[in-house]
Amino acid sequence: MSGTSQKDVQRALSKVMHPEINYSLIDLGMLENVVYEEGKVNLTLKLPFLQVPVKELIIQSIKQAIVDLDGGTQVEINIEQMSEQELTNFKKMAKEGWKF
Repeated sequence: MSGTSQKDVQRALSKVMHPEINYSLIDLGMLENVVYEEGKVNLTLKLPFLQVPVKELIIQSIKQAIVDLDGGTQVEINIEQMSEQELTNFKKMAKEGWKF
């Protein structure tokens, strides 16, 4: 990533919106441990439950945001389930921002 920084990666990811909720993945607490090193982004995607129907769409949106920043960057996404507290916060925001 020539000239791209951790801050650039964070900025790009902050624009990735949830497909069903009017909040970004970062606002919803779904992205953690975002680390950029030498052409590779590693992050954790926290899901309310592991088989959420929009999981693949979310993963593709994350990857697209990084590719748009720099097409040569590898993206490694670790998937975890939200804790009870994270889920409570997520549900509250989801209720406020639900698109449908």
